[in-house]
Amino acid sequence: MTDATSGDRARTGSTAQPTGAKGPDELRRQIERTRSQLGDTVEELAGKADVKGRAKARAADLRDRAGAMTVQLRSSAAQAGHTVQGKAGRAGHSAEERVPDRARGAVRAGLGHPRVLLAAGAACALATAGVLAYRHQGHR
Repeated sequence: MTDATSGDRARTGSTAQPTGAKGPDELRRQIERTRSQLGDTVEELAGKADVKGRAKARAADLRDRAGAMTVQLRSSAAQAGHTVQGKAGRAGHSAEERVPDRARGAVRAGLGHPRVLLAAGAACALATAGVLAYRHQGHR
């Protein structure tokens, strides 16, 4: 029995005294540290093996990001709308100053309802684009 034990020590390179710990207290600390590291490793592996949980977490993350993007886009659209409305108002006032007295009533009515004025302008732009597209196809 002593021959087998001494043969194992010769194979592993260990001697009669422990090389890692200087005493029982240090050995206990090393064991606790190793247990903690092993526990962390097992948790990491369990997390990687939980495909369903990872997919749910990824979906929740994407949902949160999409919600944040929606809020940002709505804010940008509202700001752009206010900018366009302000420019349309200034353009209307500028046009009002250049319009003859007979047409000023119509311009004032348009300034009172800037959204209607913008919708009418958009409709005119679409009609013009349609005519240009029709001509571009060769139907002259």
